[in-house]
Amino acid sequence: MRNELGLEILPEDWRGATLVGRAWNPAIAGPCVITLRDGMAVDVTRHWPTVADLLDTPDPAAALQEADGEALAPVEALLANSRADSRDPQKPWLLAPCDLQAVKAAGVTFARSMLERVIEEQTKGDPAAAEGVRKLIVAEIGDDLRAVKPGSDAALRLKQALMERGLWSQYLEVGIGPDAEIFTKAQPMSAVGCGAEIGIHPISSWNNPEPEIVLAVVPSGQIVGASLGNDVNLRDVEGRSALLLGKAKDNNGSCAIGPFIRLFDANYTLEDVRRAELSLTVEGEDGFRLDGRSSMAEISRDVTDLAAQTIGANHQYPDGLVLFTGTLFAPVEDRDAPGQGFTHKVGDVVTIASAKLGKLVNRVNRTDRIPPWEFGTRALMRNLATRGLLRGA
Repeated sequence: MRNELGLEILPEDWRGATLVGRAWNPAIAGPCVITLRDGMAVDVTRHWPTVADLLDTPDPAAALQEADGEALAPVEALLANSRADSRDPQKPWLLAPCDLQAVKAAGVTFARSMLERVIEEQTKGDPAAAEGVRKLIVAEIGDDLRAVKPGSDAALRLKQALMERGLWSQYLEVGIGPDAEIFTKAQPMSAVGCGAEIGIHPISSWNNPEPEIVLAVVPSGQIVGASLGNDVNLRDVEGRSALLLGKAKDNNGSCAIGPFIRLFDANYTLEDVRRAELSLTVEGEDGFRLDGRSSMAEISRDVTDLAAQTIGANHQYPDGLVLFTGTLFAPVEDRDAPGQGFTHKVGDVVTIASAKLGKLVNRVNRTDRIPPWEFGTRALMRNLATRGLLRGA
């Protein structure tokens, strides 16, 4: 990363925000549930062994605000030590703010990214053919489908028209049809946090970051907070076949969430999520820079609809879930040769930012070169048991 991680990665109003996160504490060789108070990271694990436990309380923000805890480290020191390339392993650092929750994602929720998915499908993952296909599709159906409400009569008429022209796609089906695309992005405990390296599978030569709002959803289906996420994507792999979605999406370090989950309270509500503006910056060691923006105001489906399509009477998540809500951003700028579009290079620093959620900063590396994921659910249970933090129901 170009600079040390500091207070600038926190929400602009972080002192008045109810933030929950996780940190690795080398003193106990395990994770802690933390919050921020008066410039300190405070360990509240003795009240809630996991973030999933905290979020499933009747009013998690109020409960966290009232809980006492032990000082873990000054906030600035914790953030600074979260850089993977300069970390002191004897001091605490940030982890992803979720733990036992399922990690789910909604795809094709913005019109612009929906068109890019159709292009990936039409080109079979070949970036050199993308621009020609893009022009053809835009000429036929336009590039602004924001007015088409998914599942509406207008969407059905558009579907029929596109089928008659031979342009219907499985991505358009989930983009403007009644059913959202919901898939498993990663396994519980596998997401990486702010400062960690994110992974690109070495088979991929056409890939990109996906800056997204991530919802924190409890077993009842209620949304109780939000965070930032990077749904790292291999465009060429998914473009070859939608059945390769798992290979394109779920790899070592391919899911980043953080820096914290901001809980809903008097200062932050679901309306803030709906109005959120996200920025994306990619800075390469080769001097390349990419800037992008994504606005939740342009999402095709409301976030409550996405949550309701993920969890309910037909599909339960007893430990809750975190849900990526999709991205407007689809980079088409050429990085190397003309017509090749954007792809990551090792050493890229990716920064996803939103005023009320802070900044998620990660460096790109290969999936087989970053630390392997080894601390899973069994390791967490053993660690908590050793610390005397597992209690009966």
